[in-house]
Amino acid sequence: MIRGRGFFEGRRTLANDGPPAGDMTRPGPSSADAAASPPGPGARTAPAYVPPEITVVIPTLNERDNVPVLAERLAAALDGVAWEAIFVDDDSRDGTIEAVRALARTTPRIRGIRRIHRRGLAGASLEGMLASAAPCVALIDADLQHDETRLRQMLDILRSGDTDLVVASRYVDSVETGGLSEVRHKGSRFATWLAQKVLKAPLSDPMSGFFAIRREAVERVAPRLSDQGFKILLDILASSPEPLRIREVPYVFKPRLHGESKLDAAVVLEYLGLVVAKLSGDLVSIRFLMFALVGASGVVVNLAVLWLALAAGAGFAAAQTIAMLAAMASNFTLNNALTYRDRRRRGWRFVTGLLTFAALCSIGVVGGVGVSTFLYDQGHGPVWWLAGLAGAAVGTLWNYVTSTAITWRSR
Repeated sequence: MIRGRGFFEGRRTLANDGPPAGDMTRPGPSSADAAASPPGPGARTAPAYVPPEITVVIPTLNERDNVPVLAERLAAALDGVAWEAIFVDDDSRDGTIEAVRALARTTPRIRGIRRIHRRGLAGASLEGMLASAAPCVALIDADLQHDETRLRQMLDILRSGDTDLVVASRYVDSVETGGLSEVRHKGSRFATWLAQKVLKAPLSDPMSGFFAIRREAVERVAPRLSDQGFKILLDILASSPEPLRIREVPYVFKPRLHGESKLDAAVVLEYLGLVVAKLSGDLVSIRFLMFALVGASGVVVNLAVLWLALAAGAGFAAAQTIAMLAAMASNFTLNNALTYRDRRRRGWRFVTGLLTFAALCSIGVVGGVGVSTFLYDQGHGPVWWLAGLAGAAVGTLWNYVTSTAITWRSR
């Protein structure tokens, strides 16, 4: 339960003003109803509905304990402002969406979206922003590391009319962060430098996950955005059809209060994939680049196992078969954990997925072994790795086709 005067005062104010946009539980009277039933003598006229001026979008994944705390802080930070918060939850296992619904039952300022079979911060952020009808939308993390008191200043800047995007920066005016470990701080600095140099992002902190933007600007760029990845701000900057008018405000990145960081190897790879995708003009997708990186690791596995098998005295056909099967198992495991993490197969489905993957890729194995053996027998024996690469290429191509169409198909 949320405690604190500010939150419930905000609730009463909005209740008197009417329901927020999109509230299906408390519809206001229509003009037809009003005309049909004019108020009698002494009757109180309901105040006009005031729609939210800003929607705060909060992507969540296992952030149950942070939800009520953040709601309380938003109420205090935006006191006197017509606002709403949309929590977009990627089907958390800790009851996050239940915590959001509990708040929504007590205040119409809070809304929740539960995403099934979809995962990723960028996709959740975009879905929440497009679900808003407010002229301004803001993105803030649920981990309480962003300073929500900056939201009012960010909104005031957008109200001025000469700015499209306001970014809360950890580095403007040399402001440093105390919420990151030394390793993560250096990694963040490197990612910022890469974005500034490669994508020419005109910001001190293009990796920020805390910003406010005009919804019309989001609508224009939305068709160009990827639903994968970790840094939607960088995607917006690189994908916008016309330059955005940008301002920055400083804030101090705070230590996490509850939960665990979502940063892992997959997030790092997704970021690198986003950079390459934008450099290519979106000709290649982040998922394809991730798959290609996994495929490259499979080539290494293939060649290593082939070398070991040949050194052990196996015939080339047998050695290449073993090598391709090992690479196939490695590719499935890594793609399941990285490339298709939003469609990740777990438990028994991991086993059935591997079996399905193996069955479909058996054709690629046969074709790859045939191609590599043919090249080896045609006099390319001394360059054994050339024959091995040819076989691996055939197997990788088939692997990609079956992965996209069948193994990790969208449900």
